[in-house]
Order: sequence, then structure tokens, then C-alpha cells
Amino acid sequence: MLGVTRLLCGTVTPGDALRFGRLSGELPPHLLHYSQDKKPVIAWNVTRRCNLHCAHCYTDSFDRQYEGELTTEEAKAVIDDLAAFGAPVILFSGGEPLLRPDLPELVERAQSRGIRSVISTNGTLLIHAVARELKDLGVSYVGVSIDGPQPVHDRFRGMAGAYHEAIQGIRNCQAVGLRVGLRVTLTQFSYANLRDIFDIVEVEDIPRVCFYHLAYAGRGDRIVKYDLSHAETRAAVDLIFERSLDFARRGNTKDVLTVDNHTDAVYLYQTIRQREPQRADEVLQMLRWQGGNQSGIAVGNIDPLGNVHADQFTGSHTFGNVRERPFSEIWSDESDPVLAALRDRRGRVKGRCARCADFDICNGNLRARAESFYGDLWAEDPACYLTDAELGIVPAEAAAG
Repeated sequence: MLGVTRLLCGTVTPGDALRFGRLSGELPPHLLHYSQDKKPVIAWNVTRRCNLHCAHCYTDSFDRQYEGELTTEEAKAVIDDLAAFGAPVILFSGGEPLLRPDLPELVERAQSRGIRSVISTNGTLLIHAVARELKDLGVSYVGVSIDGPQPVHDRFRGMAGAYHEAIQGIRNCQAVGLRVGLRVTLTQFSYANLRDIFDIVEVEDIPRVCFYHLAYAGRGDRIVKYDLSHAETRAAVDLIFERSLDFARRGNTKDVLTVDNHTDAVYLYQTIRQREPQRADEVLQMLRWQGGNQSGIAVGNIDPLGNVHADQFTGSHTFGNVRERPFSEIWSDESDPVLAALRDRRGRVKGRCARCADFDICNGNLRARAESFYGDLWAEDPACYLTDAELGIVPAEAAAG
């Protein structure tokens, strides 16, 4: 996750993280990426069930009951273990997490154990009473998925009226003082409507928006053809940078982030180096602290059945199951060759990723996307949109000579 506003606009500096010793247990949420002890943020798919049928769903969910999901008591035991292990945040996701009846109990357990709770939802079930309950339980943040204006969103989500229900859900959160933001997946559908999405952020006075690059998993794997070209991705990121700076110039405090393509980090650093060279070193320092993609390092996933993965997109590799061993034990056991390799990728990644001069601020990008596209976990990430020259990649023949 790249904090575009903070780094591009200079609202965060290395000194901010150093004041807390860069320890994940001490850092406020917006500085967690810069911790040195790298405790994992847990994306937990607490259920696969969902009331929508989104074209890009990475869990391939439907509105039906799925067998074998963790029970309430099993989930609470997982939370206790995560707390003892030092996990700072649980992102409750799905499917649609609000369809899980015991979600309030799980949030309450996490809060009582000192873990911040975040909800990722399609927003259609965020009626006022639910928003109030989440606020009272101490939920830190709710992310609501939006793909564009009403016709685009409803088509992509597979339900007429989904857009209006999601916007009302956002308003319900705002009405009770619950921090809320937009989650936008970059596809051909949302790309043509990015300016409209920023307008929604401003008109609805939404404080945060995260742009997710498409991960080729679940139904997302079947819509690779709707992903952006490299030129379109660059244009989208240019617009994201442009609107972030515009918000800052006008004193409009919006938090803009991008997720799942750390090429953005390299591009942001190059942008800073050109526009504000005096800030380049401090931005580079923070990007190095963040370390690029953190799947299997500072990001972990638990699926509805209790299987542990490097992230929510790498379901093809399971490190263990929380019914058999605690998450803390699974995560600390580097006898699994894939888990160990994810924590030391240099020398394993191939193609352009292997020769990139900016590996230390990208870390080989999203391995799940490379595996889905090439059938090889260590292949280059096909979504890297910068040229060889921009990445300092020496042609193979020149390197050999």
C-alpha cells in the first residue's frame, strides 16, 4: 500500500516514524508501513458468502452458505493468538463480512485484545444501525468498494441499486462519526471514470480513497482482458498523482493511496526526484523502509476455512491451517520453502524484476499476478508499466558483454 498523499505532498517524513522507534506496536495506523519489526497486518476472509456478484471478485463468491468456515469460538482463538503475536490490524473481509452474524463478536474480541479492526465491504448492508454498531464497537475504518458512477458500478457489481446503497452506507458511517473511505479497483470500467470517482470523493466529502491494481485471482483471473494496458496504467497513476496534489493545494485533506502494484512507488520516487529533488532522499528512505510488496512479510491472509496464505490473492500456496496450528507458529515457521523465499526474493525473481535497479522499493511486486499470468511464482510481474530505461535495467546482452 503506497501512501500517495503523504509521500507526494510531504505530509509524512522519516522523523514521524522515528519518533515511535519504528515499532509496529507503537506506530499510529498511517505509519505502520514504515515499521522495522514487520508484524503482519491480517487480511481475514471471514466468510466467502456475498450478496453481490462482482466481476473482479478474487474469492469467486456467491450468495450461498459455504461449508467448513471457522466457528465463532475458533475465530476468537485465532484473534487471541494474533494479539499475542503482535499483529497490529485485522482487515475483516469476505465475501461480504457483514453477512457473518458473529462479526460484532469478532470485532469486539479484537478490540479487547488491542488489535485495530478494519472492515472491507461492498457497502450495501451498511444501514444506519449497522454503522452505529460498528462505531460503538471501536472499528477504526470501513472501506467501501465503488467502481464509478451508478451505471458502471451496478453493472460491475451485478445488482441494480448497488451504487445508491453503497453511497448511502458511506453516508450512514459519516453520520455516526465512523471513518470511511472508497476502495476502487483499476479496470477498463473504472479507468474511464476516474475523474468521476474523484468527484464523488469530493462531493460526498469522503476522507480516503484507495486505488487497487487488478490482481489476477478468482473472477479477477478471468477478466485479465479488462486490465489496463501499461500506457493506461501510467495515465491512471498520473491522474491519481495530479488529483492528490490538487487536493493538497486547495487545503482539501484527502488521503489517497494505491495498492497491489509497487511500480507506483518507483514512479512516485522518480516524480519527486524531478519535481522536488530536495525531498528525494527522504522519500527514498521511507520507500526503502516500507520495502515494496510485503506479502508473506508484513501482510498475511487467513481464508474462510482457516488456511494461511501470503496474501488474499495467493490461494495456490497454503502454509498451514489455524485449526491445526496457531497462526503465530505457522507464520514463524520458515521451513515452508515458499514462505521463506517470499521473505528473501532477490535472486529468485526472474525477467525484468531480477534486473531492476529499484528492487529494494518494489520487492518484485505482486507474485500472485506473475504466477497467474505466467504459471511461475517467480516470473516478472506483467503489470510493471515502467520502461527498462526508467528502471535502470541493462539489456541482457549488454550485461553479458
